[in-house]
Amino acid sequence: MTRKFFGTDGIRGRTNAGVMTAATAMRVGQAAGNYFVRGGHRHRVVIGKDTRLSGYMMESALVAGFTSVGMDVIMTGPLPTPAIALLTREMRADLGVMISASHNLFPDNGIKLFGPDGFKLSDEVEAEIEALLDVEPQLAMPEGIGRARRIEDARGRYIHALKQSVSNEVSFDGLKVVVDCAHGAAYQVAPSAIWELGAEVITLGVDPNGTNINDGVGSTAIEALQAKVVEEGADIGIALDGDADRLIVVDEKGAKVDGDQIMALIATRMHEKGALTGGGVVATVMSNLGLERYFASMGLTLERTKVGDRYVLERMKEGGFNIGGEQSGHMILLDHATTGDGSVAALRVLTSLVRSQKPASEILHLFDPVPQLLKNVRYEGGAPLENETVKSVIAEAEAELIGKGRLVIRPSGTEPVIRVMAEGDDARQVEAVVDRVCDAVRAAT
Repeated sequence: MTRKFFGTDGIRGRTNAGVMTAATAMRVGQAAGNYFVRGGHRHRVVIGKDTRLSGYMMESALVAGFTSVGMDVIMTGPLPTPAIALLTREMRADLGVMISASHNLFPDNGIKLFGPDGFKLSDEVEAEIEALLDVEPQLAMPEGIGRARRIEDARGRYIHALKQSVSNEVSFDGLKVVVDCAHGAAYQVAPSAIWELGAEVITLGVDPNGTNINDGVGSTAIEALQAKVVEEGADIGIALDGDADRLIVVDEKGAKVDGDQIMALIATRMHEKGALTGGGVVATVMSNLGLERYFASMGLTLERTKVGDRYVLERMKEGGFNIGGEQSGHMILLDHATTGDGSVAALRVLTSLVRSQKPASEILHLFDPVPQLLKNVRYEGGAPLENETVKSVIAEAEAELIGKGRLVIRPSGTEPVIRVMAEGDDARQVEAVVDRVCDAVRAAT
């Protein structure tokens, strides 16, 4: 089934265009409400958002949709995506909604849905909700229309949960930490939690104005953080994205540390304590081959899924893994959260920094990445990956890399782009392989 609304991470798009309109949001509220209204109890949905200007509009539209089908609504205001997942469970809600376009700039927005267990909905459930968008909603009788209220203690609840993920024996006293919140959803909670645990906190990206989210700050634009860490002589820098479900770190020298190295550190420490489950870690096809080799040297596996933290999570649950993530910085630590949580992951890194008494540059560079190159090829129409010449070039490239590296070809789920990634021990070979495949794709469009 071709999906018109839901992509790899909920619904996302440019605000007031395409699928991301107030009218669509209201229909999503009605459809999801109709799907989850079951039984005779009062039904409840928790709605959070990041700091985008359009969040007010989308929130109001969703509230109208949910209340019109009989669901009570609890609004939290700006909070990270993992906080909404947490509160959905804690408040015994039937559904959780996060209004955010994650690391995208402010013109975009999105809608992410969580089930009563705090986990993102499966593809199958999303497909059923999408089908209901084309059906006239079942509206509540006048006396059954839902009520809406805001809660004032949501931030405090989440900060408490973050601190609970750190052992009582651990204090961050003496650490100087630069925290970049991307002018996004964590602009209050992440610095507060780290400060309450004892660190000296220097902040970046904590002045949202509705239009500056992810603009020159955050996990996808770390140059400002790198400069600040060096300027302040900080021990480490923490970069979150707009909804704070991903983490990128900067060491004391200003060097970037991606999700693969963060996973390596957290998994290694867990393995040393005998707390790592599943016999390894789950990541996507984009994680570096060096990470896979590093885990193999420890007798651990790196299981790969297609791109998307939801697919990582599904495999984690199937295989009993408690650590998973993406190179882009999504970190799923199932002992503490039901979805990617950049703040929880940051606290795990800071804890390792304190316990090791070593600099971040040492503990966060546990393996040498192999050369990796990703290029995107935009196409106008058709299906270039079905072209026989393209298939032949890809097969030859895969054969060339056997035993030396990997080739990953995937179409974007949101735009007409083919992503071509290769990695291997020989950087020149990697570049040649990627260019050859890209040229074939271009010629076929």
